[in-house]
Amino acid sequence: MAKRIVSAIDVGTSKIATIIANVRAQDDIEILGVGVVPSHGMHKGIVVNMDEAKTSITNSIKEAQRVSGIKVDSVYVGVTGRHISSLNNRGVVSIPHDDRLVRPKDLKRVLSAARNMPVPEGKKLLHAIPRYYTLNGEEKVNQPVGMHGTRLDVETHIITASVSSVQNLAKCIRSIGIDVEDLILEPLASGEAVLSQEEKDSGVIMADIGGGTTDIAVFKDGNIYHTAIIPVAGYQVTSDIAIGLGLPFHVAEKMKKVYGNVTPGLDTSKEATVTGIENGHSASYRDLCDIIHSRMEELFELILLEMPTTDYQTLAPCGLVLTGGTANLIGLPELGKSALQIQVRKGQPSDSGIYGITDVLRDSAYATTTGLILWQARNRERSTWQVKRGGILGGFVNLFRKLFRG
Repeated sequence: MAKRIVSAIDVGTSKIATIIANVRAQDDIEILGVGVVPSHGMHKGIVVNMDEAKTSITNSIKEAQRVSGIKVDSVYVGVTGRHISSLNNRGVVSIPHDDRLVRPKDLKRVLSAARNMPVPEGKKLLHAIPRYYTLNGEEKVNQPVGMHGTRLDVETHIITASVSSVQNLAKCIRSIGIDVEDLILEPLASGEAVLSQEEKDSGVIMADIGGGTTDIAVFKDGNIYHTAIIPVAGYQVTSDIAIGLGLPFHVAEKMKKVYGNVTPGLDTSKEATVTGIENGHSASYRDLCDIIHSRMEELFELILLEMPTTDYQTLAPCGLVLTGGTANLIGLPELGKSALQIQVRKGQPSDSGIYGITDVLRDSAYATTTGLILWQARNRERSTWQVKRGGILGGFVNLFRKLFRG
C-alpha cells in the first residue's frame, strides 16, 4: 500500500509533542517518530511569548525528525483555549431536482446553510461537523445521498475560535518553515484516541485534563454533541500546592506526580511527611493530598456546569472518560464516581491498528497527540479555517516543497 506520511503537533501548556506517522489506512498506522519537549511561551492553550513558543516547537519537530529520519514540511495542529466556543445549528434546503434525488451538491448546500450564522467579532468558524441529517421529517439519516425527498435538514456542531489566537499559533509554526496543513480542535482528537464506538453511540463525556486547560467533549449517537474548554487543569493544582505548602513550583509539580493521591479516605499508613525530590523540601502527605483532592472536586463541579443539560446521566449513560496528563493522578476515577454518581474510567490511546515507536504514546498524556493522527486518518471533515498558503506564489511554494521533500 502507498506510503503516506502525516505529521501533527500538539502545542500544550506543559509539553509540545510532534508525531510523524505512515498512514496506510485508518486501522494501519505506523508511528515513525515522536518528539516531546517542555513547553515554553504557552499558557492555557494560547501563545504568550512568540519567541519562546517558536523555540519549543522547533525543538519538538527536530526531535521527531531525528527519530524518524523524515523531514517535516507540513503539520496538522491541535487547537484549544478558552476562546473556543460551540453550538449546534440546523440548516435546511429543498431538493429541486425533478427526480427528488439527493445529490452530493445538496449536502454541500445544506451544510453551507447551517454554517450561515452570525459569528462574534474577532472569531471565525473552525469546524462545522454534520451530526445527522433529516429527510422529509425522518431523523437520524446518516447518508442521504441517493435517497428521495423534498426537504433536507442537517444538525451541525459549529465550533468557533479567536482569529488572533489561532493566527499567532500558526505564525509560530510557519516562521520555522513548516506549513499548517489543517487545524483540529483538541478534544475531538482526544476522543478519537480514547473512546470506543459503542461509547460514542450510547453517549459519553470525555474530559482531557492537561496542563493549562480541561477539554470537554460529549458524544451522542455516534457523533460530537457538545464541546467546551475549561481554563483550569494541572497547572492550577500545582500552583495551589506550591502556595499552600510553601514550595517552589517545580518541586510542587514533582511531589504531585510522585505522591499525589485523590482517593477519598487517604491511606493513613503513608508517612506523615514526604521529602521533596530536590533540596530536601518536605511537606505533609495528608496536606498535599487534601489540596489535590479539593481542587479536583472543584474541577468535576466545573465539568458539570459545562454540560448542555442537567440530566447528564441520561445524556451520557457510558459516564465520564478521563484522559490527559492530570488523569494519571492516583484515585481520580474513584473521586469522579463519588462526586458525579456516574461511571468514570481513565482513557489512554489504544494500541489497535497503531504500531511502531509507540512506547511513549501509551499514556493518557498523549491522547491528543495520537488523536490528531487518527482524526486525519479517518477522513474527517477538514476545518473551515483557511490555513494553507494562498495565491499563485503559495501554490508554487507548496508544489516545490512536495517535489523536493526530504
